[in-house]
Amino acid sequence: MKDYPDRMTPAQARMFRDDVLNIVSQIPRGRVTTYGYIAALAGWPSHSRMVGRTLRYTPGAEQLPCHRVVNQVGRTAPGWSRQRTLLEEEGVTFKANGHVDMSRHLWEPSDPFLR
Repeated sequence: MKDYPDRMTPAQARMFRDDVLNIVSQIPRGRVTTYGYIAALAGWPSHSRMVGRTLRYTPGAEQLPCHRVVNQVGRTAPGWSRQRTLLEEEGVTFKANGHVDMSRHLWEPSDPFLR
């Protein structure tokens, strides 16, 4: 197994999880952000996939607006058809290719320290 220089300790993983949940809880209605942006805000920019795992496997995360998190080009999560419906109900628009119109709906908070 490859040794990653940015591997998290258990304490860092817990802090990352808490940061991810905190950031997601603040995404405003009608806006979206990306897995990568959340990872960067949490201080681990190379861990965007871990953001997705955190949202999928953390008990209680389903109470958060996880549907407001998309990939960097605005694609919704594979296998979660309801995500698009939830976003459309909030006024989020999609382009012809099925991706969120990121130019209109991307949320980038002005304060990168949301803790």
